[in-house]
Amino acid sequence: MLQKTYGARFHESFDTTLDDHVVYIGPHQLTDTVEPALLDPADHSPLNIGQLLLSPTRTYAPVVKVLLEKYFDQIDGLIHCSGGGQTKCMKYLPGDFRIVKDNLFEPPLIFKLIQESSGSDDREMYQVFNMGHRLEIFTEIETAPEMIRVAESFGIAAKIIGRVEASDKKELVLTAGAQKIVY
Repeated sequence: MLQKTYGARFHESFDTTLDDHVVYIGPHQLTDTVEPALLDPADHSPLNIGQLLLSPTRTYAPVVKVLLEKYFDQIDGLIHCSGGGQTKCMKYLPGDFRIVKDNLFEPPLIFKLIQESSGSDDREMYQVFNMGHRLEIFTEIETAPEMIRVAESFGIAAKIIGRVEASDKKELVLTAGAQKIVY
């Protein structure tokens, strides 16, 4: 999303063994203003690219602490969707299962800007980035509403984003808008 000039000035900010065509390939400078129409209408604060990239990320530690204290035995899996994006969950499947994610959160603006700058398709974006949802808890459907209430008590949006099904292979079926992406 950022211009090549940043790579030239800050070699420590990327893996220098990467091909040049995948490093700092965007049109933006940190000080570029984000189009007001792209911002949340409820928030009238002007932002620039640097502010979007560096905006604080909420920690889930307080939520996870309560969930582990109250629901430890009902948690079948806990995935932090960084570094591997929405496909990371497949690495931890204990057998052949299909994970269906068909009720995802709307990705934040920063991911739209990264996608536009990089020319990446939805498949790559969801494979590389968390796309706005960072924590998955695998539990029974009966326990999910209680866990959602815990997250919401901390001011964190939560919802059931999908399910796990029996399958003859490990598979992730992700719905992004009207598109189904299978990994």
